[in-house]
Amino acid sequence: MKRIGVFVCHCGTNIAAAVDVARVAEVARTFPGVVFATDYKYMCSEPGQGEIRKAIKEHKLTGVVVASCTPRLHEPTFRKTVESAGLNPYMLEIANIREQCAWVHSKEKEAATRKAIDLVRMAVAKALKNEELHAASIPITKRALVIGAGIAGMQAALDIADAGYEVVLVERESTIGGKMAMLDKTFPTLDCSA
Repeated sequence: MKRIGVFVCHCGTNIAAAVDVARVAEVARTFPGVVFATDYKYMCSEPGQGEIRKAIKEHKLTGVVVASCTPRLHEPTFRKTVESAGLNPYMLEIANIREQCAWVHSKEKEAATRKAIDLVRMAVAKALKNEELHAASIPITKRALVIGAGIAGMQAALDIADAGYEVVLVERESTIGGKMAMLDKTFPTLDCSA
């Protein structure tokens, strides 16, 4: 059975001015699989991250949902936080309640709060389905295959070769040049295309 912790950020007044964050945390406690939910003024701060690490250990959490700002800003921060507490970093979900609730519903606190609760509910549902992932590296061969030896294919092959990579050029016809090789003269100089 998964044990999910929910952490709702005030983001100073960015979120708290438009969303009732305490109510979001309170409602989140009732969601299936949630064993812990709290709110904090700045979840991305060192003390906020400490709260997450502490809760993971105390409540034996197997997944974490952070309701805060955009994942583009703090997802790496929170992944490192859960990993430092012993959780797989991919057992984290972020509900973006700043941009998707607080900023677009700044004058409608009740609507913003309901939407934040829904976003957290969805993030918890996803966290319950998450499985641990592990980073892997795959060796690559720096070689290119160019299909078609028309003008564009030949130019692409030349550009790649000039960059220092091996190129394999494949053409289904018996000659290269594509449609260009079939023309008698070319514009604008009227040169012979062959």
